[in-house]
Amino acid sequence: MMASFAGQGPSPSRSMLGKRGFGINESARQYAPVHKLTEAERRRIVETANSPEFRNLSPKQIVPRLADRGVYLASESSFYRVLREQGLLAHRNPARPASAHRPREFVARRPNQVWCWDITYLRSAVRGAFYFLYLIVDVDSRKIVGWSVEAEESMLAAARLVEQTCRREAVGSGCLVLHADNGGPMKGSTMLATLQRLGVVPSFSRPRVSDDNPYDEALFRTLKYRPEYPRRPFATVEQARHRVERFVAWYNGEHLHSSIRFVTPDDRHKARRRAARRPPCPLPAGPPQDALALDWPDSQLDTDRPRNPQPPRSRGSSTS
Repeated sequence: MMASFAGQGPSPSRSMLGKRGFGINESARQYAPVHKLTEAERRRIVETANSPEFRNLSPKQIVPRLADRGVYLASESSFYRVLREQGLLAHRNPARPASAHRPREFVARRPNQVWCWDITYLRSAVRGAFYFLYLIVDVDSRKIVGWSVEAEESMLAAARLVEQTCRREAVGSGCLVLHADNGGPMKGSTMLATLQRLGVVPSFSRPRVSDDNPYDEALFRTLKYRPEYPRRPFATVEQARHRVERFVAWYNGEHLHSSIRFVTPDDRHKARRRAARRPPCPLPAGPPQDALALDWPDSQLDTDRPRNPQPPRSRGSSTS
């Protein structure tokens, strides 16, 4: 005989249990909410929104005005939902309607095609004063192709580093995209003029998106959390340069990078450059892209098999 539960009758059989555990079947869970708007309430919302008094107002204005009179028909979101279902929502403001702009994407398929760069602080012996590390990373090989430690943050130092790196890597005009965030040195007139003269396409992170430049940010963390990184501030700028120089030598020549199949960035960079015997196709030059996202999954960095770029993923961060 089946046992009873607290005098509630026999226990339910296994066939009566729901798929997710003890309870009723899932099909029995399909019921209408008790607070669902009735057809009469929906008609009243439409009639109120189309009345001469409220037809030029948005639900954000209609709901509080009705509340001042002690009348409550529905919430603001319910007003919008009902009007949207009836096809009564239209942009009537003289301003341009908001549009969902999908940022342009660049996919790195070989070395010296897409670089990203950024600046980070290095503590000095003077409280409140810092040295500045300028770092340029090749997105395909993850190699640090250029770096510099300066006593001040300036677009002149940044422009000089980019020009020196382009000449050392023999980058042709129209073949490189340089991505950065929206800082002053990145968007300064001297920097933009240098990029235009070198034929480098500038790219910038989207406004209020902190993770559009993830490669440099991750590399800065690797630098500052290495066991040999000093806990005390750098006494001189030469000491800071010596520490960064040792880190770059280790990172490029010894570190087996997990995102490039556990080879060193130097090996990846050199192997890819030897494989690319043909000259790279010039990239479309144009004005800086203010809303440009760089979001390359690690699998897309494999240039042996061309793949379609994936759309940017929302993060709770990149890159870029």
